[in-house]
Amino acid sequence: MSIVTVQLGQCGNQIGHEVFNAICGDAHGAHGLCSKKENESYHDACKERFFHEEESEVPVARAVLVDMEPKVISQTLSTAARSGCWKYNDRSHFCQKQGSGNNWANGYSVHGPKHKEVIMNLVQKEAEKCDRLGGFFTIMSMAGGTGSGLGAFVTQCLRDAFPTSFILNHVIWPYGTGEVIVQNYNSVLTLSHLYQSSDALLVHENDVIHKICAQLMNIKQISFRDVNQVIAHHLGSVFQPTYTAESGLHYSRNPLGDLMETLVPHPEFKMLGLRNIPQMPENSLAYSTFSWPGLIKHLRQMLIANAKMEEGIDWQVRPPCLGSSVPSSHSTNKPLHFNTSIANLVILRGKDVHSVDLGSFRDPSLYTSWLNPQDAFNAWKTPRAFNKYEKSASLVSNSQFLRKPLDNVVGKAWNMFASKAYIHQYTKFGIEEEDFLDSFTALEQVISSYTTL
Repeated sequence: MSIVTVQLGQCGNQIGHEVFNAICGDAHGAHGLCSKKENESYHDACKERFFHEEESEVPVARAVLVDMEPKVISQTLSTAARSGCWKYNDRSHFCQKQGSGNNWANGYSVHGPKHKEVIMNLVQKEAEKCDRLGGFFTIMSMAGGTGSGLGAFVTQCLRDAFPTSFILNHVIWPYGTGEVIVQNYNSVLTLSHLYQSSDALLVHENDVIHKICAQLMNIKQISFRDVNQVIAHHLGSVFQPTYTAESGLHYSRNPLGDLMETLVPHPEFKMLGLRNIPQMPENSLAYSTFSWPGLIKHLRQMLIANAKMEEGIDWQVRPPCLGSSVPSSHSTNKPLHFNTSIANLVILRGKDVHSVDLGSFRDPSLYTSWLNPQDAFNAWKTPRAFNKYEKSASLVSNSQFLRKPLDNVVGKAWNMFASKAYIHQYTKFGIEEEDFLDSFTALEQVISSYTTL
């Protein structure tokens, strides 16, 4: 099944470009450990998901590019075309001459309704090119105006137009120190609206990715492109073809559906986090060796201690003792910093994947008590290596990982709202105080649900 990617705003378009770059580079890089047939079936499965071919025989990304300013889109289109490896469809983009000025309400209430018809026509045309549509993958920021406001509006339109298709929103969490003064307002409004129309939200935190670039990739002067390439590597490690338990000897045909079925058992819990190991500069790979037991041990501890990268993991955090008579969410045996999960998916790529022992991820103490651990954990595998890593592992987790950052954002936004700061910037575009209160209420319910796991 094919995935139509919708790139929204400057952030969404720049990340989307790097995602297609990473996927195309990986698909075309034949891997010596695999047979020719294995490489061909991997390449074909990847192409079906993300590309179609026109007369030129250069793969064309299944994507719609949307921004209110033309500069980033024109750069993105030309950079992709120059690569010679893949390109965007010249007619699958929409831009205007005026941005949203970091104002969520401007993107959501003005640009969205005004340009709905032309944007949804572009999406419809891309969807019609798919033999079988698996769903939509939107890429957007939470902090600005176009990506967040217009992105929330477009997601709602996708849900209305394609009620049975899966929608996964990839959301970039802003830097904690601040990008724009109203980023917490924009974030609260974005998340609360996406929670209504999306099947799941896959979140990357800018602060975490920046730290990975500095500490693991050893990049001295970190650019937006460096950050976006790390994010693209993470996403590629999840979306490139794998064998699931159900797919048997064929690569899974329904990546978004499989992801939702595996990780989102309840509509109250839609927040997904992503960790990937190992990560290092390309020139260090030749001198590094990794064992599966070591990678799995680190990945599990990253999960339970809520560590976002393999450096600086708190190894003191241990799973809670089961069997307490006190309800699990209030158990005195539960360590303070333990990250309880609803569901986890481990994706293994590379040498000897089928001999890896993943029993430690089936430990019932990792999960909320209302789900069977056998249903809460899944593993996908492929013997084909990813992006030059002989062995690599990714973890997609529906857990309490975002509870604290979400609480912080809601708290900061509420403090501004209580003093009526900047509210007039939103009300002049039709977002009323009542809309803010509804958004606060919705997100406080999400925080409460995750807290009581």
